[in-house]
Amino acid sequence: MDLGLYISASGMVAEQARQDQLSNDLANASTPGYKPDESTQSNFGSVLLSNTMSGQSIGSIATEVRSGATYTNLTAAPVHETGRPLDFAIQGEGFFAVRTGEGVRYTRDGQFAASSSGQLVDSFGNPVLSQSGQPIQVSAEGTAKAEALGVFKVQGAAKQGENLFTGTAAGRAEGSVRQGALEEAGLDPVKAMVEMMGSLRAFQSGQQAIQAIDQTMQAAATQVGSITG
Repeated sequence: MDLGLYISASGMVAEQARQDQLSNDLANASTPGYKPDESTQSNFGSVLLSNTMSGQSIGSIATEVRSGATYTNLTAAPVHETGRPLDFAIQGEGFFAVRTGEGVRYTRDGQFAASSSGQLVDSFGNPVLSQSGQPIQVSAEGTAKAEALGVFKVQGAAKQGENLFTGTAAGRAEGSVRQGALEEAGLDPVKAMVEMMGSLRAFQSGQQAIQAIDQTMQAAATQVGSITG
């Protein structure tokens, strides 16, 4: 395969993965407590610079664009007041715990409600748990105390869909619960849109490069061989 085709194609694949991440982020820009996925890209130039700075031997480096491992940015986002008594936000680290049909899951989305049986539940009807792992009762006035909610430190937190995380609880986290407020989604929609536009341009550049190389190869096959002296 032509080296230029290989480099261009690998760049397009990396940008397509980046666009999938950005699209998902933008779709959840208004989801309370949403945490965006991120990944890094590397090419020969960035690896060369990194190795020059560290003093490590460069060794054998591929020429294609590579996407690094995807990770979830769990940085705490700003909190805004809602005034609703069953809205809760964690300031600092930690997760709320809910009991689902698949077991205990964790979330930063504190947009809760009261079930028909008077328990505090999330938007999917899963009971919210205290620090001791018990369901929380909502009072007759339709409120629940902030200190009743568990705030868990979770090791190996990993997304499993529906704004929930799996992981291993490791005691109480240092974050505090704020009632009548929600944590915002952990992304800037304007920045994400700008990054999306940049990614689309990079993808289009790869397409144009492939078209140019294809035209050159066609010319080599049909014209160069027919030249007579």
